[in-house]
Amino acid sequence: MTHKPHGQAPRRPNIGITPDFSASRPEAPFAAYELKAAYAEAVLRAGGLPLVLPYVDDPACVEAYLDRISGLLVTGGAFDIPPESYGDTPREGLGPLKLSRTAFESALMRGALKRNMPVLGICGGMQLLNVVLGGTLFQDIGREVPGAHGHTQEHDRSQPQHPVEIRDGSLLAEALGRGQLMVNSTHHQSVNKTGEQVLVSAVAPDGVVEAIESTQYVFAVGVQWHPELMLHTIPVSVGVYRLLVQKAREHRR
Repeated sequence: MTHKPHGQAPRRPNIGITPDFSASRPEAPFAAYELKAAYAEAVLRAGGLPLVLPYVDDPACVEAYLDRISGLLVTGGAFDIPPESYGDTPREGLGPLKLSRTAFESALMRGALKRNMPVLGICGGMQLLNVVLGGTLFQDIGREVPGAHGHTQEHDRSQPQHPVEIRDGSLLAEALGRGQLMVNSTHHQSVNKTGEQVLVSAVAPDGVVEAIESTQYVFAVGVQWHPELMLHTIPVSVGVYRLLVQKAREHRR
């Protein structure tokens, strides 16, 4: 039997991260995966080991990814989820789609949830989590949510835009504390109808849903803002990633 040296830090759980994708174009002739470094920094600071997951459409490869990670981080991006995936039709205000990315992330997320693996959805990742769990989206906040304020800030996204109210007793409150928290804001879509056994765990002052979590799983949480971009300006933001890593470490056991 081997023993860990006294005081040695626990082994970092593998956290799979979904990247964005840029197709080839004249000024950049090779297709490329893209990932903001802040996502990896947040996972590392939280005690996890970030692993970027290239897109695959083979279910066996999706399962192979899930065999090798203990938690899943689905990132955001400048694209929308196809309305057909939540029983709707496209309307004015719908942004660009990335069908291959959404298909890959949906398969990963469904597979992770089936294993009760911890899942964190950031911005578009939160919207996808709600859709995967049976919910729907507002396709464009400005057109469909009366009285909503602007949710795409123009200033530095490492700085906050507006407050959210975190629900007491939620996993989010465990990660960040209950009450009011200042967050950044970079989205034009938001949760409409929540999915099955999905709780709203934070809202903006205008009523826009800013965080959700599922009661069916050990950790299936989505936040509409980008805590990884505020690690230095709002240090408590790393708490979301710390709880993901903690749950991933427990899942690995």
